[in-house]
Amino acid sequence: MLKVGLLNDSFPPMIDGVANAVFNYANIIKEKYGEPTVIIPKYPNVTDHYPYEVFRYSSVPKIGKVPYRIGNPFLPAQINEIKKKKLDLMHVHCPFASAVFARQVNLLNKKKKVPVIFTYHTKFDIDIDRYIQFSPFNNVARKFVVNNIESADEIWVVSKGAGENLKSIGYKGDYIVMQNGTDFKKGIASNNITNEIKRMYLIKDHELVFLFVGRMMWYKNLKLIMDSLKIVMQSGIKFKAVFVGEGGDRPAAEQYAKDIGINNVTVFTGSVCDREKLRGFFSIADLLLFPSTYDTSGLVVKEAAACNCPSLLIKNSCASEGVVDGVSGFLAEENEVSCAKTIINASKDGNILKTVGLNASKDIYLSWEDSVDLAVKRYEKVIENFNRNNYEKTK
Repeated sequence: MLKVGLLNDSFPPMIDGVANAVFNYANIIKEKYGEPTVIIPKYPNVTDHYPYEVFRYSSVPKIGKVPYRIGNPFLPAQINEIKKKKLDLMHVHCPFASAVFARQVNLLNKKKKVPVIFTYHTKFDIDIDRYIQFSPFNNVARKFVVNNIESADEIWVVSKGAGENLKSIGYKGDYIVMQNGTDFKKGIASNNITNEIKRMYLIKDHELVFLFVGRMMWYKNLKLIMDSLKIVMQSGIKFKAVFVGEGGDRPAAEQYAKDIGINNVTVFTGSVCDREKLRGFFSIADLLLFPSTYDTSGLVVKEAAACNCPSLLIKNSCASEGVVDGVSGFLAEENEVSCAKTIINASKDGNILKTVGLNASKDIYLSWEDSVDLAVKRYEKVIENFNRNNYEKTK
């Protein structure tokens, strides 16, 4: 029975893409392979009801602009609790407190160290630049991140672009691309759900629907989406643009939609936590607009593909990896004229959108089950190599 520690700095009730990844890893490992232990900083007033252990260690409140509580990975009593579990492997998903906690476990566990895999999910240089403007501290933070990553026995990235970004911040080693998946099964939502969404947001049955799903932050290229939609609207195409998600820039984004005159064709729904309702938004959409160059993977592209919805993406972005222009998605340059032209051309014939959406379902879709199956096969190889190397060192 495989015993895996999954370490991250976020987990429900704090939701983000990496928390979602850890959640799905834990569920599938529990269901098919063994005993996962999720190891995360503690949040107050949280009660966990999962079929596996969630070990929450001491943390301090958010500091400054940092959106997460900060874990304290140095308390020996907490580290000893994890040592007692005799894990076969630790899989770290964040290079901050989580990576330090894993290093402390091995530092204090001299008799039986545990192999560590690190997955690079996010362009952490962008996050560091956002939260640390003072250059000397910024450089220290980057070195801290790279040092923590390099301490792992094997490095995974969620896309080739993520790997290149990791190299750009100073990492010099090798990496393996291991894609994240989606928990959506293939298929569209029920008529009850889609009809309710259309009724709630005044969407007509034969109206084109352009969709954005994600954090409402400018770095997701929200301005580019809205500037492109203004050109599309001026071309005479009738549509409804639906923005699903929450974030600090939502009020400014709604104001910008008013400022450029597209507020009558845009809807901002806020966060949608119900997965079947979210499937409903993908199911009514004709095209997902996801021109982000920040994201390293673009999970929403796979979610859209599960519902036969094609995506508009930026050429050479991480989210566009594996997408063939005009076949399994639509690719544009990172400017409003190119994006608008691509949307207009794709929208001229509804059959084009349907065909590309079906191809996306076949070519782009990857389930979390398939993703974790591949990961566990690699776990076994890493454990085997680690144990053999340690045996040879002690001969």
